[in-house]
Amino acid sequence: VTGTAADMRAIKLTNCSLVRRHNLVKEDMWIKEGRITEAIPDCDAVDVIDCGGAIVAPGFIDLQINGGFGVDFTSDITDAKSCKDALRQVGVGILAHGVTSYCPTLVTSPGEVFQNILQCLERSKGGVDGAEVLGVHVEGPFISEEKRGAHNKQHLHKLPKGISDVDTIYGSGLNNVSIITIAPELEHAEEVIEELVGRGIHVSIGHSTAGYEEGKLAVEAGARLVTHLFNGMSNFHHRDPGLLGLFLSEDIGQGTWFGIIADGVHTHPLAVKLAYRVNFPSLILVTDAIRAMGFKDGRYRSGQQEMDVVGPRATVVGTNILIGSVLTMHRSVLNLIKFTGCSIVEGLEAASLHPAMALGIQDRKGTLEIGSDADFVILNSGDLSVMSTWIGGESVFDVNVA
Repeated sequence: VTGTAADMRAIKLTNCSLVRRHNLVKEDMWIKEGRITEAIPDCDAVDVIDCGGAIVAPGFIDLQINGGFGVDFTSDITDAKSCKDALRQVGVGILAHGVTSYCPTLVTSPGEVFQNILQCLERSKGGVDGAEVLGVHVEGPFISEEKRGAHNKQHLHKLPKGISDVDTIYGSGLNNVSIITIAPELEHAEEVIEELVGRGIHVSIGHSTAGYEEGKLAVEAGARLVTHLFNGMSNFHHRDPGLLGLFLSEDIGQGTWFGIIADGVHTHPLAVKLAYRVNFPSLILVTDAIRAMGFKDGRYRSGQQEMDVVGPRATVVGTNILIGSVLTMHRSVLNLIKFTGCSIVEGLEAASLHPAMALGIQDRKGTLEIGSDADFVILNSGDLSVMSTWIGGESVFDVNVA
């Protein structure tokens, strides 16, 4: 027999409403050895937790987060130690907001910066030392100059040599990457997308001037994500709907996932509402959070740029160009519900089930179904505030202890 005594004990959550089968259902939830399991009749070694009528939802998953709590992944990671410190600082901080796994995001930088960071920013299991790292999201440098937003122009890169440019820029650490944002209008982008998908890397279309047809070709080549809907893309036009047309297409929009920053700044509440009404099943809440998340107003550094943060807005110094958000994932869920009138379950699934499906890990993440990892968040049924966060059946944040 292997495993510690704690591993061998079961946990039973009772007096709660579970997010299951796209509904809130009043059921008990059993956990053993880090996974959600069937009920265990006549189990003596069990810890029973009375949830007091709270909601139990799958842990939130953030696919685009540049940093937070004083840390910027791109500019602060220089070696293995700083990488470990950065992941701990952010990984622990987001536990209080219900996030149990995430993709640390790196923005456009020189190749040597990517190579140095990626070689030490590895996937890792979650726990009290921080949320699980699902792999890195690299946003740039293969993006449009016109739609670069806050990305540093001098470090942008095209794809004249195809996939070899990607290998050269990112280096051997490309193995630690889960998502790459690419502008599909770049020469050779289609073949690069095919190659990356063949390697098991998820390609997201973004920071792009692509028209609808170019976006469609990228999807046909294997791209299955679109980076922050409405932002970093051409405006909708009746003659060419651009990447927004993918979101509207019944053929393409149902098999492609679209991140959205529901902070009311990057995306107006009415635009969020429109997106919800048009194609909610394909929406994913992302924070695009920067180092100022969880911090007060001030001047900070993000990637290769300086920024000013005032209230909910973060802009490149001396401009009105947005440079990420100060949004938490928990606030994203609350905003989606507030802006759209969607159900509580829909709001929660946009931050859990949907990103899990986008990465193809819904068999173990993003749900409370039997056999899934016991990553979940317990929410007050009244105001949906985070009461506790759990990873692998272990409490990693408790509002009464923190």
